[in-house]
Amino acid sequence: MKKLKKLTTCIMILFFAGLLQGFTPNTAISKTTDQNTMIPMNFTDLAQKAKPGVVNIRTVKIVKGGGRVFRHFFGKPFGENDPFKDFFEPFMGQGPQKEFKQRSLGSGFIIDRKGYIVTNNHVVENADEIKVKLANEKEFDAKIVGRDLKTDLALIKIAASPDLVPLKMGDSDALKVGTWVVAIGSPFGLEQTVTAGIVSAKGRIIGSGPYDDFIQTDASINPGNSGGPLINMKGEVVGINTAIIASGQGIGFAIPINLADGIIAQLKTSGEVTRGWLGVAIQDLTPELAEYYKVKNQKGVLVTHVFEGDPAAKGGIKANDIIIKIDGKPVPTARDLSSTIAGISVGKKIAILLMRDGKKKTVYIKIAKRQDDESLVKKETETSDELGLKVSELTPETARQLGYDEKEKGVIITGVKAGSKAEQAGINQGDLIKEINRKPVSRLNDYQKKMQKIKKGETIHLLIKRSRIGFIVIKITK
Repeated sequence: MKKLKKLTTCIMILFFAGLLQGFTPNTAISKTTDQNTMIPMNFTDLAQKAKPGVVNIRTVKIVKGGGRVFRHFFGKPFGENDPFKDFFEPFMGQGPQKEFKQRSLGSGFIIDRKGYIVTNNHVVENADEIKVKLANEKEFDAKIVGRDLKTDLALIKIAASPDLVPLKMGDSDALKVGTWVVAIGSPFGLEQTVTAGIVSAKGRIIGSGPYDDFIQTDASINPGNSGGPLINMKGEVVGINTAIIASGQGIGFAIPINLADGIIAQLKTSGEVTRGWLGVAIQDLTPELAEYYKVKNQKGVLVTHVFEGDPAAKGGIKANDIIIKIDGKPVPTARDLSSTIAGISVGKKIAILLMRDGKKKTVYIKIAKRQDDESLVKKETETSDELGLKVSELTPETARQLGYDEKEKGVIITGVKAGSKAEQAGINQGDLIKEINRKPVSRLNDYQKKMQKIKKGETIHLLIKRSRIGFIVIKITK
């Protein structure tokens, strides 16, 4: 019995000695050293250094007539035979229009001591007044220097001041998935809020525009954070907090700072953004297409059409060419090619490496200016309907600039009303309607006649062609 007790005691000593071995001084030091780079003990120093460069932005938009909310609550509360008609009439737009102030909140960050501040376009768009509050509670009036709708970026300016603390710009390309980041902003108006998380993914496409390339993070981003910085552990800005998914929690998106840099520089210089134009219709190169065109172990983009008179045609690019690199930079997807060309200065001559008939070839192209999509539409041929769609005749010029063939048939969607059936169904501006209920649509009056024949409550099947994506079918109820 004594021998058994001794044996049990020895086993327990050995067991606890084994557990304690994991907590030797050397191991603890190693663990602390490693964990400092992986899991920060706290974010205090980082927050204290970065917060002075983050600002709260308050905007005021003057609305005449009170808007939809006012009319909803006060418009004809007693029906057509309203005994108080004479009282309410002046408020309904048939008398003097009273002005109401619509207020909103957002965030931004200082980029230099001259007073330039970066934020989101949707934070300051259509604002009549912009107020900027610094971390030290000082307030300034701000003016818009320039805005870019396609990337949702804006540059505003306040008066130069010694109180301004610019944030240092980082390198979003060097940012790795899984690394720690910090978001600072004013969620729900709660100023100077700091949240932390990791980079969940890069290069996310969420359907917000043609140049989607978002950093996804689980650092808490909420309404009011828009325009605030996403910061790495060195205190450098690697992104601009922009979007959230309403149905998701712990998912936020930021514009990479490397994408924003060139846009900010253009806004600062000229107040607007110009983008490069090559003049080709393109699509991704599938494995089957790669084999067909003899492109072995290469990634590239297939040219499906070259627009006559544009830079690509002048430089010798042909349909069925495979574009591999632009100025030495690989372009593995159509989106990569589009964003690369868009970022090249107008008038610059570039070298394009391509494959033609299984052989490599370099051509030199002078980049032209891409026209704004909205300016390509002839407004006099435009019509709108109860689905919330604005459609127009497709001209050769519009087709060419939007990436369609000049001989393409159909009607182009020039606008989608917010909250409409069309928007809810996923229809986008720039989509081309080819068929309605399996019947071809080639002109505007074709579209109008076919839509008029469809009764309210009936289902409509639209065959739509989307630039750089292809054909999709959208089902919608009239």
